[in-house]
Amino acid sequence: MMKIQEVRELSDKQLREKENELKEELFNLRFQLATGQLENHMRIKEVRRSIARVKTIINERRQHAGS
Repeated sequence: MMKIQEVRELSDKQLREKENELKEELFNLRFQLATGQLENHMRIKEVRRSIARVKTIINERRQHAGS
């Protein structure tokens, strides 16, 4: 799980890459869940929260850049 401070230290490009990586991981986890292969169900929750953290920082930076 990514901590908010780790996310804040990433550049804009790294944030977009991280968001894409996390979305891909979430897709794979959901696929594993559907096929009954998922062992750690909490990982889905962790990845969703990490995506939310990344999106929050992206939106914060957009708002600050526009003002």
